[in-house]
Amino acid sequence: MKPEILIGDLVALPFRVGAVVNAANEGLAVGGGVCGVIFRAAGSGLHGACDKVAPCPTGEARMTPAFAINAEHIIHAVGPKYRDGSAAERALLASAYTSALQLADDVGLESIAFPAISTGIYGFPPEEAALVVHAAITAFTPTNLKRCLLVYRSEESAAPAREAAAK
Repeated sequence: MKPEILIGDLVALPFRVGAVVNAANEGLAVGGGVCGVIFRAAGSGLHGACDKVAPCPTGEARMTPAFAINAEHIIHAVGPKYRDGSAAERALLASAYTSALQLADDVGLESIAFPAISTGIYGFPPEEAALVVHAAITAFTPTNLKRCLLVYRSEESAAPAREAAAK
């Protein structure tokens, strides 16, 4: 599957997607960064929905309704906290993306939109993450998914993903 890079707001895309992916924590609780933005945009119902499917180990994903976000579902994918690159961080990040893709594909969704999981407060270097993410997505063979979006807030934040795609 070939990812598309989009500059925009993950929770306010100008079109409906099958799933928006949340850069979640293992407890599927409201957090900072993208996670906090998604919880605020979705509304109060998301808390209870997350409680029903939590916990979610690092490298895995869970699904809830999207509530007020313009999507059918939110897929909560838990990426790793980056330490020094020697604690299976790359494999766990790839697994978080693959798990989200598989979950979306299994329920028949045709599109999915990802943030840059683990590159914010979890400290994963964006350039390294972009290589891992590109490899994980391009290796995924979907049955139903037709579109995979990587959504960035700016051209600057999208640059590592564009470089990874060009390699």
